Amino acid sequence: MAFLGSYRHWIFLTLWLRLVSYVFATNVDPAVLDACPGYNAQNVKMEGGTLTADLTLADEACNVFGEDLTTLSLRDRIHLKIVDPNSSRYEIPESVLPRPSNQAVSPDSASIQFNFTTSPFTFSIYRSSSQEILFSTASHPIIFEPQYLRVKTNLPDNANIYGFGEHTNPFHLSTANTTLTLWSRDSPGIPAGRNLYGNHPVYFEHRTTGTHGVFFLNSNGMDIKLSNTGGTSLEYNAIGGVMDFYFLSGSESDPAAVARQYAEVVGLPAEVAYWTFGLHQCRFGYKDFVDVAGVVSKYAAAGIPLETMWTDIDYMDRRRIFTVDPQYFPMNRMREIVDHLHSNDQRYIVMTDPAVAFLPDDPSYLSYHRGKDLNVYLKAENGSDFIAIVWPGVTVYPDWFSPNVTEYWNNEFREFYDPETGLDIDGAWIDMNEPSNFCNLPCDDPFQQARDANLPPPRSSQPPDPNAPIFQNDSRPQLRKRDDILDPPYAIDNDAGALSSRTAMTNATHANGLQEYDTHNLYGSMMSIATRTAMLARRPGKRTLVITRSTFAGVGAHVGKWLGDNLSRWDQYRFSIAGMLNFATIFQVPMVGSDICGFNEDTSETLCARWAMLGAFYPFMRNHNADNAKSQEYYIWPLVTQAAKNAIDIRYRLMDYFYTAFHQAHTDGTPVLHPLWFKYPKDANTFSLDLQFFFGDSILVSPVTEEGSTSVDIYLPDDIFYNFTSLAPIEGTGSTVSLSNVDFTTIPVHIKGGVVLPLRVESAMTTTELRTKDFEFVVATGQDGTASGSLYIDDGESIEPSQMTTVDMSFKEGKLDVKGTFDFPTGVNVARVRFLNVENAPSAVKVNGEEVDSSRFEHDATNKVLDVSVGVSFDKDLSVEFS
Repeated sequence: MAFLGSYRHWIFLTLWLRLVSYVFATNVDPAVLDACPGYNAQNVKMEGGTLTADLTLADEACNVFGEDLTTLSLRDRIHLKIVDPNSSRYEIPESVLPRPSNQAVSPDSASIQFNFTTSPFTFSIYRSSSQEILFSTASHPIIFEPQYLRVKTNLPDNANIYGFGEHTNPFHLSTANTTLTLWSRDSPGIPAGRNLYGNHPVYFEHRTTGTHGVFFLNSNGMDIKLSNTGGTSLEYNAIGGVMDFYFLSGSESDPAAVARQYAEVVGLPAEVAYWTFGLHQCRFGYKDFVDVAGVVSKYAAAGIPLETMWTDIDYMDRRRIFTVDPQYFPMNRMREIVDHLHSNDQRYIVMTDPAVAFLPDDPSYLSYHRGKDLNVYLKAENGSDFIAIVWPGVTVYPDWFSPNVTEYWNNEFREFYDPETGLDIDGAWIDMNEPSNFCNLPCDDPFQQARDANLPPPRSSQPPDPNAPIFQNDSRPQLRKRDDILDPPYAIDNDAGALSSRTAMTNATHANGLQEYDTHNLYGSMMSIATRTAMLARRPGKRTLVITRSTFAGVGAHVGKWLGDNLSRWDQYRFSIAGMLNFATIFQVPMVGSDICGFNEDTSETLCARWAMLGAFYPFMRNHNADNAKSQEYYIWPLVTQAAKNAIDIRYRLMDYFYTAFHQAHTDGTPVLHPLWFKYPKDANTFSLDLQFFFGDSILVSPVTEEGSTSVDIYLPDDIFYNFTSLAPIEGTGSTVSLSNVDFTTIPVHIKGGVVLPLRVESAMTTTELRTKDFEFVVATGQDGTASGSLYIDDGESIEPSQMTTVDMSFKEGKLDVKGTFDFPTGVNVARVRFLNVENAPSAVKVNGEEVDSSRFEHDATNKVLDVSVGVSFDKDLSVEFS
């Protein structure tokens, strides 16, 4: 039951506690916390991979945020954990985040080890091979009080720390007095340095000697403090739950190893449908069905591939979920739009919020009454349904712990999204699931506040002619109540102020007795899981797309994420790279993207052009903006139209390469995006870079990031690269290279040497059409003259596909071999092979051992590219060689 190293060494400690009364405290000097007595370890026993001990308070209690515990006991296995055996103390239910399976391994074979001192009790995690300490509580006593947990570790000077989200900070976190707060909140404008929508208490630390990670499995509010005062340190300050740590040994040479290990703990990413990588278009503010249909028509007229049309809450009747406005978005006309999209191999998605309009006196709103009949709503402290204010006015929230909530949510999706009578959506978009609440504290009269806020707001335009033409072309025991559940003694740095501000009250109670104080940070993830379950019930066996706003660790096993309500500003264009690297690389939520061109405020033509190109390299590519901003669909400006076409052309040609990366992520957790240091872990110049990234394993994207600029300085490590457009080689020297004349329709893209890329020979207007295009293989040799790659193809939608084509490509000494299994019938050919960095024209070329006529190959001496026309069906092994 112990993982030691790459699941060869994990430490599992259980510290048993008894909860006692506490006193209030305010801001406290860290030196006071460091002076707390901690614990002494007694009766220490080691049996195989298990350590047990008793812990007792070492000296007089400091009682900073509560009364210190007097007795603890400990055992070692898998992970470090502190619980209370004498009364129920909240832990994340396994129904929300299943724990990894147990694998017992002897410490003798471990790649990391556990060490401890008994008086006072401290522990450290270190590498077996080098004895290098990775995590240590030396000189920092553990503090465990009823509503305050503290663990602190020393870090190396100038430590390279990544993760701990969701936040708007650089990807490479500053250790100079940085506080990262985890508490879900509605975060318009995603302000820098503040807590945002999601919670991922995991970090990776990279050193030239290796990369490791630490996951704190705790959903309570917390502050994580990075400080370089008196030595560099990392400190956890949580307001509840238990201490439950997983230590990830990672690797001394491959940073991606720690990501794979983390995926084994929280779950491998969901496999996604092929079509989800297409272009998505949305905005908050489409005024009626004619408006929506017009956008679809204009994309087609502009020749910009549009895969999926989205509609925000505008379509709803008075912003009530599971309704359509009968005048502005009547069901029969909306079904026409969906039918049109489906007939053109396109898709449709709408918003579904969690808040249900509270309408006990309106029998026509069945969604409320069916939920009430099933008793699925979150409860206030007095046992009545908890009342909030969201878009439709006064609302209630589904309780995702309710035993009837799956029945309720599945039924609402089945009824409203019925393919025969309702909106036949292809995916789901869920928002406001922190959960968001517009009611200002103390929220004594939400009904009056809703009236004062004029919610739901009236329409600002007249309804269209209904006949107008639209197309022109787990169960847990109830926990003991705590006196300070609304205002705990330790106040985390929540940007909204009080814990209950702008969200559900922390004393709201779930069906299983758990309270929002503990489960708040899980609400969005639980809605995500319930929504994916409802979507899968609609189309059994088919993958779906669910995009959520609020997330917790492990949600990537079910859904994707967009980075929230950003602004149309250059700094947030730049931040979007760090944001998606966090989710796709660290948090194991690979289907991620930002609102392209920005959500709030007016974008500019040049910003939107640059963002359209950068957005083509987000895993989730969606243009979306607010109702109070000017339109920003890609066809609005000619410059943006061309920029979008150019970048989407690259993305679509690379789509099978990226689809293969997602399949690999689903298989073993290898990230689909890579910061440069993942590929060059010894090159210290890469450690802080977050304006360049690898799309998949081998495509280096280096966008222009300054307003008005047509040049960009990029870092090229000591390696060989190839210009994606010309295919000409570029020798990296571990220095900065200045690229000039990068016009507003161009984004610098390079191929990392050592890869065989599978590309479609041309783009298409839909992903369905794209799958009919022939392949070409681009052989981009590395510094050693070799290259390799892989390709995975299936039907693009089945959860368990019956037929798959999986091939490996390898190049060495002038010969490319493509070998594998070809069970899925692609129906296309391999049109050509392009060999890069070929100095001279060959005298002979062979395809499958047969020499071909010289008219079938051509050498570009300027760019050093050899093109070979192949033209064979892609259903068997292939070899192409030259001499």
